[in-house]
Amino acid sequence: MAQPGAGPPTAENLRNEGRHVGGDRAEFPQKLPTRLRWGCVLRNCELRAALERSFDHLVHSSVADDPVEVNRHRGFIASHLISGFAAFGLIPPALAVDASSAGFTATTLSVLGLEILVALFVSRTGRLAQGFLLSAAILTILAVWVALHTGGLGSFAVVWFAIAPIEAALSGRRSTVTGAALISGAGFLLTAALTATGEAGHNLAFAGDNTTMSFLACVIALGYASGVAISIERRERATSLSIARQEQRYRLLAEAMSDLVTCHNPSGDVTFASPAAMRLLSVRPADLVAEGLFRRVHIGDRPAYLSAISVALHQGAARVEYRLRCGEEQDTDGWIWVESHMRHLADEQGDDAVVTVTRDISERKRHEAELENLRVDSEAANLAKTRFLANMSHELRTPLNAIIGFSDILNQELFGKFEFDRQREYSGLIKESGEHLLQVVNDILDLSKIECGSFDVNPEAFRVGPLVDRCRQMMAPQAEKAGIALTCDIEPNLPELVADPRACRQIVLNLLSNAVKFSNRGGLVVCSVRRQGRRMAIAVRDNGIGIAEPDLCRVGSPFFQAETGYDRKQAGTGLGLSVVKGLVALHGGQVMIDSDLGKGTTVTVLLPMQPSRDGVEPISRVLDIDQIQRVARRA
Repeated sequence: MAQPGAGPPTAENLRNEGRHVGGDRAEFPQKLPTRLRWGCVLRNCELRAALERSFDHLVHSSVADDPVEVNRHRGFIASHLISGFAAFGLIPPALAVDASSAGFTATTLSVLGLEILVALFVSRTGRLAQGFLLSAAILTILAVWVALHTGGLGSFAVVWFAIAPIEAALSGRRSTVTGAALISGAGFLLTAALTATGEAGHNLAFAGDNTTMSFLACVIALGYASGVAISIERRERATSLSIARQEQRYRLLAEAMSDLVTCHNPSGDVTFASPAAMRLLSVRPADLVAEGLFRRVHIGDRPAYLSAISVALHQGAARVEYRLRCGEEQDTDGWIWVESHMRHLADEQGDDAVVTVTRDISERKRHEAELENLRVDSEAANLAKTRFLANMSHELRTPLNAIIGFSDILNQELFGKFEFDRQREYSGLIKESGEHLLQVVNDILDLSKIECGSFDVNPEAFRVGPLVDRCRQMMAPQAEKAGIALTCDIEPNLPELVADPRACRQIVLNLLSNAVKFSNRGGLVVCSVRRQGRRMAIAVRDNGIGIAEPDLCRVGSPFFQAETGYDRKQAGTGLGLSVVKGLVALHGGQVMIDSDLGKGTTVTVLLPMQPSRDGVEPISRVLDIDQIQRVARRA
């Protein structure tokens, strides 16, 4: 129950008090004054807040994010609009009271009414400092006008020259106050000069003597100055409260952050450390001030740490990873990895400083180390696999050559005729299977050489047309057996290509072999050669079964064959196109595949006309596994 002298009631207290008043009529006379008093206070606060909100839309958008500036702009606009409209509103009654000085009174109030234009200027531009200077000019003009018509320096209006600098103090800027004082001083000096030369007008007739008018003028100036002083004190208090709230908010944020925030001077010494120092390093923030943080940086990381501070000072920002010691300085085992983001700023005195946000990345470093170990192990396993395949291929080629050679001797029937046709058929199957297996072994061997980086490329100048035509002739029996037409389309007068002829022959043969293999009987395979700028384009086009779009990104990977959704399965290991991509990569070229399922495939190889900028000098270029894989993915 609220008592006289108690603090402002809450809404719940007022509701409870209302229930008591309604429930006990005997206590109503004693409780009514308290309720009325607090009700009036609440209504006055609501009216005041509503009045302030009514001017919010006149505040310029450039200061909408700063509550202190919004309050200043709103107060300036409201006071000057009200005073301007009040001046215009007083003109009719002033003329009715004293018609003898109608011109003087109308001019005086009209000059004061110009404050409306000043308020609109600040509202439209957001230039509050210029608004105070314009207002000071209007008040000075008003004081000069009244003083010149009421006795010059002896006028009661002379005291008004002090109003303009006092009002400018509301801007909170020393330059604005100085400018307003200069304007007011210039008006006072003008009035003094005109009074000395006798230019000041005669005293107008006012109700009352000069003493009364001077008294009223002083009262008006004193009341205005008191109001300005109260406004300054109120705004300073609001500003202090706003700053205190912001500091409290930032303090709470700093205490809640898990990252350490520090401020460094240009020499790297810490001038401020946030409370997160206890969570990150198990030390007090004061222990990191000056050289406390630097002494905890690992000695091997100190050059990088200081270099990052220097980069942030000169370039604006920097990032560095280093090791910090946790706990006591004598503890040599409590190291953690941290990452610091540094930014340059100027402090309150304009001196350079660096703000650093430091985060614990020990867990990330551990994962990175594990991934690096896995990568090294994977590369070692891949290299071991490649060497194993190369050794195995060499070991397989010797017996395969013997199998193919003896099967060829059997087919020639040098040791007598076969008694049965089935014997001749079996002998042919042995030779055909051996040749197929030898081709697989050769592909594996070439791919292993490329991945191991031991495939030497020896460029020399040669004509591409004859090489492609010989490859067509070599593939003609296989194409004829499969019932596929094989043709060439070679652009005439092609320049010589500087490349490895052996590698180019293998590229064309592999592409033609794949095109024939994946074409239906009665199909067509065309091998075309064109010049495209500084590159030679060798394209093999077929109208076979094609490749589905989801498989295009994987075609060319070792041991991969796209089969899903195709009309039939084809024999092979999927190494042909992988070898092509590796050989093209060794030449610095590019492989492009364009295919449509059921309509055919076009594989285009782009080889540079010259292997280097130096011309046609032979070079031996060896690529490692990572280069081959990068080029293959790009292709």
